[in-house]
Amino acid sequence: MNSTASRTGNTLRPVAKDNAQAALQQLLQGFRRFRQEVYPQQQALFKRLASAQSPSAMFITCADSRIVPELITQSDPGTLFVTRNVGNVVPPYGQMNGGVSTAIEYAVLALGVQHIIVCGHSDCGAMKAVLNPASLDGMPTVRAWLRHAEVARSVVADNCNCGSAHETLGVLTEENVVAQLDHLRTHPSVAARLASGQLHIHGWVYDIDSGGIRAYDAASGNFLPLDGDEQPCATPQPRYASV
Repeated sequence: MNSTASRTGNTLRPVAKDNAQAALQQLLQGFRRFRQEVYPQQQALFKRLASAQSPSAMFITCADSRIVPELITQSDPGTLFVTRNVGNVVPPYGQMNGGVSTAIEYAVLALGVQHIIVCGHSDCGAMKAVLNPASLDGMPTVRAWLRHAEVARSVVADNCNCGSAHETLGVLTEENVVAQLDHLRTHPSVAARLASGQLHIHGWVYDIDSGGIRAYDAASGNFLPLDGDEQPCATPQPRYASV
């Protein structure tokens, strides 16, 4: 039987050509529904977006297929400037002039976003790999990329008396968001806008099973429900805000 291959863990398994074709057809059918049913209902919106964008927020999240920022936040096209990568990583400024750093600079200086959200999620494969480096054998690029989460792993290893692997994964996911917020603040464009009060940063963890979001509150050092009585705040006080 004609087949291609896909990776499961560290092993390759054959994928039937018929299954691959079926997956493509599903995408094509989805596009047709969009073109014939969805687009006509929002044609005025797309016409406005055809020549310019003015998103209010940048959303940095994991490449995981289960995370859909526009769905989670119920945002229209043009509202979110989305950047996705393995582990919702933000490299510190100067270490890597790659896509994430470029997107941050563009979002802040060219688009003038008012918010940057770093969003992790439950059951994150990248965080599982951080806890089990052997699982990255044969994936040197992923291994190198996830070194940006090493600070979170060290924090958890030295401070968390977790009772189970599930609890350790949850704590690591939160600490990784905090670490990436720290990295984010090393970017000159971000630091300048934070100092002037023109930019706000947020650290979220999305739970796939419940649909809930917990957000980092810098004052308490805890993650609090985003829809709770208190509004969590990860943004430092501006030092040069205009009076």
